[in-house]
Amino acid sequence: MSMTDPLADLLTRIRNGQQAKKDSIVTPTSKLRKNVLSVLEREGYIRGFRDEDVGDAKKAFTRIELKYFEGQPAIQYLQRVSKPGLRVYSGAQELPKVRSGLGITIVSTPKGVLSDAEAREQNVGGEVLCQVF
Repeated sequence: MSMTDPLADLLTRIRNGQQAKKDSIVTPTSKLRKNVLSVLEREGYIRGFRDEDVGDAKKAFTRIELKYFEGQPAIQYLQRVSKPGLRVYSGAQELPKVRSGLGITIVSTPKGVLSDAEAREQNVGGEVLCQVF
């Protein structure tokens, strides 16, 4: 069965894993998911991620190491912004700030998937994927 919104599935798996106090979770792999995970890792919201080898070559998975601080999840808020039914685009200077700049907005730009600060620095806009705090 095909999935209509793989990024929303990834975000839900992260939310559910942190609510259940898991050390790590497993998700199907894709380029977009890896790019979003690399932004989350660079910004310090997850400890890391790695590909897991499964016997079947058609099924590839990524293991995500979740991060906690004093027993609380590092990610307090994680929401999808642009959805398959309603895409949201923003210019470099109009990118939304999360909690007055304490959180990040993840943006898909022509230069790759970037955080809002990186997109402003490189002066590129694009599709607003999700917000993290």
